[in-house]
Amino acid sequence: MSIWLNEKTPVIVQGYTGRIGTFHAEEMIEYGTNVVGGVTPGKGGSRHLDLPVYNTVKDAVKDSGAEASVVFVPPPFAADAIMEAADAGIKFCVCVTDGIPAQDMMRVKRYMRRYKKEDRMCLTGPNCAGTISPGKAMMGIMPGHIYMPGNVGLIGRSGTLGYEAASQMKTKGIGISTSVGIGGDPINGSSFKDHLEKFEADPDTDIVVMIGEIGGPQEAAAAEFARDHMSKPVLAYIAGLTAPKGRTMGHAGAIVTSAGESAAEKVEILREAGVGIILRPSEFGNAVEAAMVKAG
Repeated sequence: MSIWLNEKTPVIVQGYTGRIGTFHAEEMIEYGTNVVGGVTPGKGGSRHLDLPVYNTVKDAVKDSGAEASVVFVPPPFAADAIMEAADAGIKFCVCVTDGIPAQDMMRVKRYMRRYKKEDRMCLTGPNCAGTISPGKAMMGIMPGHIYMPGNVGLIGRSGTLGYEAASQMKTKGIGISTSVGIGGDPINGSSFKDHLEKFEADPDTDIVVMIGEIGGPQEAAAAEFARDHMSKPVLAYIAGLTAPKGRTMGHAGAIVTSAGESAAEKVEILREAGVGIILRPSEFGNAVEAAMVKAG
């Protein structure tokens, strides 16, 4: 199995006819993703990449049965695009867009809370690489060929560190059930905890790897959830252990503002919760291999 996305999931692309949307839609289709169309306001009724274009997400959902959407909409308009997807009944949304103002994302979070939890869209991102269920489907910008199908769940704030982990695991013959990018912004759509819950319930995921970084409380919340609710082994890498004090890192969310948000503090919190710690990015493959041997 996989979480959120498989070969049957009908996917639409918001910002479909733009240069970036077109490029990545082609990659997704080539990978085998069930892309059923796209949305570009004002171009409804036309065709692009031999698929229908719709004016609104509601039109796309009604006509194509779309359940998932990937957003390649420029930052000033991306928040509206996400809220439109939520309002149209999309179940899973990936927002790749970087540079969305934090205030816009606060508005998105408030908007999504009007729906009951069971009806609420799951949003990953913004500023994320996307989600891939290897060998089945991908939504985002990742290089699909480095991911091998398997039984390790991957959740990361950093796209490129996720690529590194997937590549190292593939070299060792270890595959991934689903890799979920939650994004590096301070206000994002979903957390480590949200996806840990899904992986815990997935019968084909045996181990989960988290890739976190300095800034924000998400890793601490994930540690608490892993301690109390996860029966499967969880490993974690926290970026920023060697970052000099006061150094600005690339992600908007990678800013230490209070206790418990530095890399060292997060590592200690995770370790105390029984989560296995990966100290260096070069150790992803070895650490997962050792955990699989230990788990039997």
